[in-house]
Amino acid sequence: MKFKAQVYVTLRPSVLDPAGTAVQSAMKQMDYHVESVRIGKYVEVVLEAENEDQAKEQLDQVCDRLLANPVIENYCFELTNLALVEAI
Repeated sequence: MKFKAQVYVTLRPSVLDPAGTAVQSAMKQMDYHVESVRIGKYVEVVLEAENEDQAKEQLDQVCDRLLANPVIENYCFELTNLALVEAI
């Protein structure tokens, strides 16, 4: 089965985000009233797995080992079965 994952990687709340702070400052200078800005990463992955549980396990491993630094970042993902989408 083919799956598409949308992976979101963000800094942990306790980690300072200088890029987010710079963007927030620029937005305020442009008269946009924002409370906070945090910068993260978005990654799309298409993978093959026997079932959804196996796909989730593979994604957890990839995120933990490659896409996110578990010391300072959190990640989450949304998984879509492409066979079901193509059938519609």
